[in-house]
This record gives sequence, C-alpha cells and structure tokens, in this order.
Amino acid sequence: MSTRDCPCGLPGTYAECCGRYHAGAVAAPTAEALMRSRYSAFVRGDAGYLLRTWHPRTRPGRLDLDPGMRWTGLEILDTVDGTAFHATGVVEFRASYRGGALRERSRFERVAGAWVYVDGEFPER
Repeated sequence: MSTRDCPCGLPGTYAECCGRYHAGAVAAPTAEALMRSRYSAFVRGDAGYLLRTWHPRTRPGRLDLDPGMRWTGLEILDTVDGTAFHATGVVEFRASYRGGALRERSRFERVAGAWVYVDGEFPER
C-alpha cells in the first residue's frame, strides 16, 4: 500500500475515500463507510473525527490514542442493514495491527441523518 492509498482498504486515495469524511466535506453514506472511515482515523491518529462520529449517548469525554499502535489492515466480516434505508446498522470487522488483531461487532445509528458509532461487542469465535 502506498502512502496515498486509503487505509480502509478500498481502492482509491485517502483524499478520494475516507479523507473527505474526515475533512467534513460529506458524511459517510452507510454504516460500513463510517466504520471504514473510523478505522482510517485510528490509523491516522485523528481522535477528533472519532469523537465527532461517536453517538452522544456513549461518547467518552476524551480519547487518548496510542501513538505507537501500528494498524496494518481491515477486513469486513459481516454487515447488517446500515444503508440509506435503515436507521441502525451493524458491522463486524477484524482490524489487524502489528502483533495481533481486534475483532469487533459494532453498532451504528443515525443521529440527525448522519451515521454514528454507538458501541461494540468483541466476539470470541
């Protein structure tokens, strides 16, 4: 992956993909797009975007990211709803990092028309 490729794994540059969501030019159109953009925000250390896209009901007061964390890839395992026709959605993913991987089943909701992250469970399978 070149430094111009988007970390989320979709084809295209960061600016064409998740960068436009991070810049606030447009909102992520689906729960999966939001999840991918949040992964890219973790890769880039963009705590502000992560907090802005967190549901107000579950959002922490602050977010301290580990600058030593090196994310290495994202795999979408399952999606349920989360399109323009839904108010809620679920995205299950595996995010790899140097030394391991994190698996999460994340819940998303729309707030004022925009997708936000609510919370997640960590399946053991």
